[in-house]
Amino acid sequence: MSDPVLLQRFAAWLQPQPSAVDAERSAFFQNGIIVLDTNVLLSLYEYTETSREEVLSALEQTAGRLWMPYQVGLEFVRGRRSTLESRKRALADAASDVNKKLMAARKAIIEAKNLVRTQLDKYARAPEEVASLDALVKDAEVDKHLSVYRDEFRRHLDMLKTDHGLALNATDAEDPILPRVAELYGEGVGQQPDDDVLRKRLEEATAFRFPNKIPPGFADSDKDTPLKSAGDFLLWEEVVEYVSHLPEPSRRVLFVSNDTKEDWYESGSGTRSSRPWPSLVDELKRRAGAELRVETQLHFYSGIREFLNVELAEDTYAEIVRVSETYDAKIHSDGQLVTEETAPRLPPPEGLPLVALQSVGLTSPAVRAAVDSSSPSHWTFQWWLIGVTAQLGRRVPDDREPGVGFAAASRSSERPSPLWKPGTVLPPGEWLHRDSSWIAPWFMELLDATPKIDRAVLRGLAAQQAQENRRSHG
Repeated sequence: MSDPVLLQRFAAWLQPQPSAVDAERSAFFQNGIIVLDTNVLLSLYEYTETSREEVLSALEQTAGRLWMPYQVGLEFVRGRRSTLESRKRALADAASDVNKKLMAARKAIIEAKNLVRTQLDKYARAPEEVASLDALVKDAEVDKHLSVYRDEFRRHLDMLKTDHGLALNATDAEDPILPRVAELYGEGVGQQPDDDVLRKRLEEATAFRFPNKIPPGFADSDKDTPLKSAGDFLLWEEVVEYVSHLPEPSRRVLFVSNDTKEDWYESGSGTRSSRPWPSLVDELKRRAGAELRVETQLHFYSGIREFLNVELAEDTYAEIVRVSETYDAKIHSDGQLVTEETAPRLPPPEGLPLVALQSVGLTSPAVRAAVDSSSPSHWTFQWWLIGVTAQLGRRVPDDREPGVGFAAASRSSERPSPLWKPGTVLPPGEWLHRDSSWIAPWFMELLDATPKIDRAVLRGLAAQQAQENRRSHG
């Protein structure tokens, strides 16, 4: 006896959240088609060379069933360069930052020696001790000791430049990943939709689906152009059309993506998503007579290991976890609070740090370089600047802009953290309420490296924010 109509009609909504132990899961790895989202393919540029080879070998076991929508192919071939450029900038910024910090260390050592020397000369009249100190801490000796660290740091950074097996200035012809991906897919790449079809799909997305938050893709509705906003929906439409023409036994789609935003996943009880939208399962069943399973990259590769008997080394799987978590942190920043702990792992939205900088009139090349930097060592400052300019009303934040939940300074009777500096480390007149203030160590480093023209602006922002926070907390 068949199920009542109500249970049939809403079967997708009544099913529990998909899990790794579902009895039906193996069928999606062994039959039907596999669609990899653009972010999964671009992840290949993030792995080390050894791990990338293992991942590509694992994907070769699914090569006969991989299918690439035209939209994915377009985003992939256009996104490769920016992925490589981002890594190139990050490594260049890291090398520059290391050199600056070593120069600051050199300066601090010499200044510390001069301070002790002055005290010896002033209070002890100990010329022998002064001469001994001068002999111990010579500029050349300091440089010699620091060069050990400089060489070792440089060695590690140079290793990172070569460990991925990708030339940072590679041309298309020198890209080793592109031909491997092309070989994986063979003829399994979608055709470019006709202009009339594309126009019709864009109208449906922007006029009907996005305003009503019908998945997928509505979370991207505020991008620069309708074409950019509708990328996920265009991909989805290609999948629906393609699978509807497959033989009945092959109408299974395993869609793999790192994207778990609200336009792909139903909201859970907390701040994270719980399961792929049942409406996606319903729509593919209704329009194409096909079954759908949506998995993250992590679950997909664990499924390959389990159902296709593919070996992936633990180091490789750890890299998959690392790359996925980085992407996951980025896409889940919308609507969530960026903390001092998460800021160094989360690149700010492109262009937002510059908007924050311009809103307060910071003009020095040093601060502009820190704002433009793609190095994680500058992300904490960039996020703070984004947060403080919004908090103090210096600019109007975007509705989808992440909130920032940390400050550069605090007014309290107790030190917030053992590393925070008392406000008295700054000269009188440079900080309000010096005796009751504490300053974050990263902010002190920033002030030390900032020219006078911008230092006063940064100090003022931090001090005002500390006062606002104290007032709001009673």
